[in-house]
Amino acid sequence: MTICIPTTTNEGKAAPVHDHFGSAPFFTLCDIETGKVEVIANSDQGHAHGMCQPLSLFADRHIDVVLCGGMGARAVQKLNQGGTHAYRAVPGTVAAVLEQFASNQLAEITVDNACSHHQGCH
Repeated sequence: MTICIPTTTNEGKAAPVHDHFGSAPFFTLCDIETGKVEVIANSDQGHAHGMCQPLSLFADRHIDVVLCGGMGARAVQKLNQGGTHAYRAVPGTVAAVLEQFASNQLAEITVDNACSHHQGCH
């Protein structure tokens, strides 16, 4: 299973989780079966609201789960169409959020509870 976590730095499992999916400087990909960690720079972090295309960075990869502070409804829809689910992460490191996910402590982000214009979503 591959988990994608938007992060503020490229420090792997020690990186702080970024509060919003599309504007994260980096995406940390964690394969929980192999333990492999890969960090990808977000080349589209300066986008206008609703216009981000971070999913294009993962076009050649299968992402099972996204853990993040929040994301817009369009991103949730696109992820869900591809079979990927997103869960709302609390502030902390990648390692801490992975532990919370493994113990079923994170709520799923749905179209109904997604961010709206970056207000009140995280």
